[in-house]
Amino acid sequence: YKAFGIVNSSSRNIRVEGLEDYRPIGAFSFLGRYRMVDFPISNLSNSGIDRIQVYVKEKPRTLVSHIGTGRHYNINSKSGRLQVLFTDSDQRNNIYNTDIASYYENMECIEEMHHPYVVITPDYMVYTADFSKLIEQHIQSEADITLLYHAVDNAKDAYLNCNILNLNKQKGVLSIEPNHGNAKNRNIFMDTYIMKKDLFIELIRKAKAISSAFTLADIINELHNELDVRGVSHRGFFASITDFQSYYNANMDLIDIKAAQTLFDPEWPIYTRTNDSCPTHYYETAQIRNSVVSNGCQVEGTIENSILGRGCIIHKNAVIKNSVVLSGAEIGEGVHVENQVVDKMVKILHVKEVVSDPALPGYIKRRDIL
Repeated sequence: YKAFGIVNSSSRNIRVEGLEDYRPIGAFSFLGRYRMVDFPISNLSNSGIDRIQVYVKEKPRTLVSHIGTGRHYNINSKSGRLQVLFTDSDQRNNIYNTDIASYYENMECIEEMHHPYVVITPDYMVYTADFSKLIEQHIQSEADITLLYHAVDNAKDAYLNCNILNLNKQKGVLSIEPNHGNAKNRNIFMDTYIMKKDLFIELIRKAKAISSAFTLADIINELHNELDVRGVSHRGFFASITDFQSYYNANMDLIDIKAAQTLFDPEWPIYTRTNDSCPTHYYETAQIRNSVVSNGCQVEGTIENSILGRGCIIHKNAVIKNSVVLSGAEIGEGVHVENQVVDKMVKILHVKEVVSDPALPGYIKRRDIL
């Protein structure tokens, strides 16, 4: 296709406490069996875009091993290529860790691309979109840049670390601003851009010249009088993982089958690295209600309104409610876990009750033994 894709690692104002100590957001487990990065890569691959660059900042190991050669994303093996690009982020001041800095550092790889257009999409948002249609729309509109946004009515309480788009009546973008939570109805900017490759390179160079702290959104704001920037509205499921609460909520929202159907479409598969394990074994004492359980688990206890990753062991009389349990966790006999995110390989054996306030879910560290 006429475009290449960039999956950009998370922007500066994102911090998911706990989980992020071990891996970048793109490598977060999502809904038991996916990783966050599976969504943008699958969107690009399904849209016929098979040259993809994934930018990684720190702790790249888990993300790199998950992406591998990219073969499981159904990318054309002859013309396609998935590149993982690293950026040196040991800056003394976080203000320098911008997306522009990442692109500038890997400028050669961007210039090497033969495609006239680029699609930039983030790794911390969960949504599906057909970029081939969006590129067609972008070309027909003759805009310089097309930005994707999602209209929400809960911007006072949610999406507080996201940017919003101010649009005029013709869907022209007047500015990109932080969401300060002072209005319910907002157009949340999905950090997704479509533009010509040449313009993209020009913007990187201009941003670098104006300020070392500039992001791509900043330079577009700066030049918005010279550029024709349009917003396009997105429909369907949309979640932005910018802090611990939004990670928990996005997982919980998708337990509801109706919500899940707005994200997962048999015609638009979300690819992930396959994991060969046996089917989940439910014992006679097991009780499961309204939950998502991955394969390879052994369940003897009760699971309610929760998500279980692969290979979890839930012993007799154990109760798990309103929790996200990542792969390989073991919950001991008679243990009660409620409103928690339980990281990978955790064993809860000696503490009989781990319950948090529903408004402030708890977190149990990776490989911890309680």
